Amino acid sequence: MKLFRPLFGSNLRSNVSNVIFSLLAVHLLVSLLANFFFVVPCALAERINLDIANSGIRKLVVAVPSFVDEEGDHNTATGRDIASLMKQGLQFHGFVKILDARRYEGEDNPDWHALGADYVVRGSYALVGNRMSITGSLLDIMSNNVLTEKNYTGKGRQQEKITLRLVDAMVKAFTGEPGIAQSSIAFVSDKTGRKEIYIADIFGRKVRQVTRHRHLCVSPRFTADGSQLAYTSYHRGNQDLYITRLNQNKTTRSLSRRRGMNLAPAFSPDNRTAVVTLSKDGNPDLYLIDMEGDIIKRLTRQSGINVSPSFSPDGRSICFVSDRSGSPQVYIMDLQTMEVRRLTFKGKENVEPSWSPRGDKVVYTHLTQGHYHIYTLPVNGGQPTRITSGSGSCESPTWSPDGRQIAFSRKVNGKKMQIYVVQANGEGMHRMFTFKGNQSYPRWSPPVYK
Repeated sequence: MKLFRPLFGSNLRSNVSNVIFSLLAVHLLVSLLANFFFVVPCALAERINLDIANSGIRKLVVAVPSFVDEEGDHNTATGRDIASLMKQGLQFHGFVKILDARRYEGEDNPDWHALGADYVVRGSYALVGNRMSITGSLLDIMSNNVLTEKNYTGKGRQQEKITLRLVDAMVKAFTGEPGIAQSSIAFVSDKTGRKEIYIADIFGRKVRQVTRHRHLCVSPRFTADGSQLAYTSYHRGNQDLYITRLNQNKTTRSLSRRRGMNLAPAFSPDNRTAVVTLSKDGNPDLYLIDMEGDIIKRLTRQSGINVSPSFSPDGRSICFVSDRSGSPQVYIMDLQTMEVRRLTFKGKENVEPSWSPRGDKVVYTHLTQGHYHIYTLPVNGGQPTRITSGSGSCESPTWSPDGRQIAFSRKVNGKKMQIYVVQANGEGMHRMFTFKGNQSYPRWSPPVYK
């Protein structure tokens, strides 16, 4: 039997959420029911607040022409690069279909409505000295209104960073919440022959090796502000816990090197404490520690093996895994009252829980018919929902910062393990990126809204 990830091996759809359309709602309804022919008045330029987690909604068709330079040139390499990354970023969020540029390139004034576009991102850029400025606007084709317009400036070498910031602003115009294009994924890879910790952006570019211990490293965990990354390493012959600041790549410090297990911290939302698994007294139990690693409070005591903690967004509770009932199941603990209740009841192995940033669900790994798959369950209990499909095993789920997507590691037909991503309603599962070797234990970074 596998110990509950990492002890047992390798680590929304919600009801339509107050979709606020005002007069624009009439327009969006027509857009979503494109096979019907209604005549509606023009809508005002208001935020859509689209519930992209609701299944069955048609993807919005968005055109992103090449960005124009300060001299009005529509055909520069830089302008095409900005537009290309903008397309990739918007499409990643799952509710956008990019209109093929070959259908309108070379035209001065494309008929967007005839081409089937719902929206157009129009942009420009200026490079003066070592400073770059990128401006983008979102045009609603039906109403001919601009829903949002943003301008961001930075150093010339920050072109991609500025573009992804603009992507997140465009996503906010659609959903009411900033996008996740600027976020990162930490994961374990054996590309060097040893399992080390890496970080990459959501497109699998700008890969950075964080650890160089040349020994087994597992369970990367971001601090709540995203500035540090903790992990467990075996390079001293023990399962020790370390933490490193991500603004440098030279030093790391120990967070806990107590005898026995020092595993997988969950950092509190206020970034002041963490919950870890320690076995210094023999039994693997949960402890609350401060950011220097000093124990504040013992949370469990000899109630089976207790691992894999994850904080609720308000910091008042944690979910975790325990085999106190005879098999590994997910439990929830109120950190004020210390009351514990069991959350999962179906199946003999439910592990690796992660509390949604939206607060309403827990995602976890469930053993079914000899394979692992990803499930979600409301925090108040209810019917579990299977998220992943297909063959192979899916493990180590992690929520996107907006709680709309789930990344996980997947192994199919004995081939190498890779990182996949799926919408929280189970739709659109696809490989996140391709990388040499096996990738496991993915962990999504906190939101980056800069």
